Amino acid sequence: FLNRQRASDFIQGDTRLRAITQERIRECSKNHQEHQRELCEDYYPCEIYAFRHGYAAAYKHYFGRRRTK
Repeated sequence: FLNRQRASDFIQGDTRLRAITQERIRECSKNHQEHQRELCEDYYPCEIYAFRHGYAAAYKHYFGRRRTK
């Protein structure tokens, strides 16, 4: 019989499964710019504005903080 550490030395885990898990984790945590772009793509006027001025400017124009007086 082998102890647990020796048994784990020659039986390797499935690296493909580990890679798939890491990819799913990356999909769940999107960066800030990608999240803003997706919001803008879902709103048609913002998307049209983005074609002319860029997604950063379009997001700021349509979803930026509104100042109230």
